[in-house]
Parts: sequence; C-alpha cells; structure tokens
Amino acid sequence: MIVDLPDTTTNDINKKITGLREEGGAITLSRVLTLVISLDSDDLLEDSIEAANFASREHPCRVIVVVPGDRGDAESRLDAQLRVGGDAGAGEVVALRLHGELADHPSSVVLPFLLPDTPVVAWWPAGGPDVPAKDPLGRLAIRRITNATQCGDPMAAIKGRLEGYTAGDTDLAWARITYWRALLAAAVDQEPHEPITSALVSGLREEPSLDVLAGWLAARIDGPVQREVGELKVELVRGGETITLRRPQKGVTATLSRTSRPEARIPLARRETKECLAEDLRRLDADEIYHEALQGIEKVQYA
Repeated sequence: MIVDLPDTTTNDINKKITGLREEGGAITLSRVLTLVISLDSDDLLEDSIEAANFASREHPCRVIVVVPGDRGDAESRLDAQLRVGGDAGAGEVVALRLHGELADHPSSVVLPFLLPDTPVVAWWPAGGPDVPAKDPLGRLAIRRITNATQCGDPMAAIKGRLEGYTAGDTDLAWARITYWRALLAAAVDQEPHEPITSALVSGLREEPSLDVLAGWLAARIDGPVQREVGELKVELVRGGETITLRRPQKGVTATLSRTSRPEARIPLARRETKECLAEDLRRLDADEIYHEALQGIEKVQYA
C-alpha cells in the first residue's frame, strides 16, 4: 500500500503511520534498526527503496528516505509518501521530500520518525559526503554507508574515504569484494605456506572495489602491490607458486589457477547493491579491516 501526503507535518505523518499499522495489523516490535537513506535527486529513489526492502527482510527496520525538493520555494513544505505491506519489505518506508529552507535541515525532519531504543544507519546511495560523520544525517547514525561507485570519479572517492573516516564508516565497494577476499584468503592458507611477496590487482579504472581490494592486500603483505587497468584479475606471487583469480568483466564464473595445479571454476557474480547493503547491516560496530584497507591504498603502486 502506498499513501501520498502532500504538504503535511511530521505529526500528521506519524498519526497516519499508526493508523495504517492498526488497519493492517502489522507487527512492529521486531524491528532492529532505522535505516535513513539520503538522496540528492529521484534518480536512484526506487532502486534504493528496492534494495532497502530486500535488506529489511533480513534486518526488519523502518526505512526513512530523504529527498530534497525545490530549494527555491519561498515557503518550506514537507511532502511525504508512506509505503507499507508488500511495498515496504519487513517494515515501513517513509519517503520525505523537503522544499524550501526545510531542505537544509533534514535531520530535524527525520528525528520524529526514528524508532526509540534502536540503532540508526545512514546510507548515501549516490555517493556520500566527504566526512559522513559530520553530515547532518550522519550525526544521527552509528553506522554510515557510502557508495563510491556512484561518484563522478570513483577512484578519487574511495581514496578520499580515509581522510574523512570515522569509526562506523564503510562503503559498498568494500562489501562487493567480500567473496573475492574470502577466496584469496582460502587459497593462501593452502600449501606451500609461504608469505606473499607481491600482488597485482587489475580491472576497470572506475571500479573502486578493486582499489580497496588492492589496499587490503597492501595492508596484509610485505611486498609491492600494483593496481592496473586491464582484465579483471588478482595475482598473488610467492616463492613456490602464483595464485590467480580472474573473471570476465560481465561474467558470473571465476577461474582460480595455481602453479602446477588444475584450475578451479567458482561462481563469483558481481554483487548487487541490495546484497551489499544487507551485508553491511549485519554489523553495527566499527570495521577495523576496512579502515586498514583504506590506509593500505596509500601503499598501492598505480600503473
């Protein structure tokens, strides 16, 4: 069910939410967090809500979407849209459009809708601020999720995350390489148990996941790590062998090859935004490994 509330107030919106909940008999006590989505335009609105609804089935939550309207309006105005039931995953979606001067004060509008005694997570699907923890909505959250892939210069965006980092920050680019990191770590744990002496990370220039993957490797090995543009692959070199994990850019199956051993084919499709978001909502504490990976980017050699 979708209900539009033009030119409304936060009090009227809360009353309507309560009314819809009572009419539908929705169970609300199991919600574990509030997810606040900050958008600059309508371009990613529906995709973001779809991803949030998917994640809410694993993490029941209230989803609050904030979109600026016409900042030039002489009078401040709040338009809202409520989604419940099948249109809202395992919770409800409160979409808020802020017009006039109200667009400059999103946190004051969001506050009345935060669930009591539950953590707040802020997500910027279209990129994110330079310092998420100092953003008006970021100040409300204990976990802040950015998306460097959607920035104008993804490589510069992921490199800049370190300068504005605060404990609790993460980026979807990090979640996209979870399976890559797991496969590489598992391969290294097999014989021969020798240290990695060098690494190569190759792929599209505009894929920040590869930059943070290279940073993760640079923070973990005692040797040079090179990042270059080319086919999608990671090569790890140690005394007795070379480990290579490669996948076609748009493929869904990767090949893991090792010196003097048969190749292994592994399902490894690019992770969708909704899957990455669901993973990031599983932990609400600081991700120290992500922070170390950001620090490692400074050691990466770019070809």
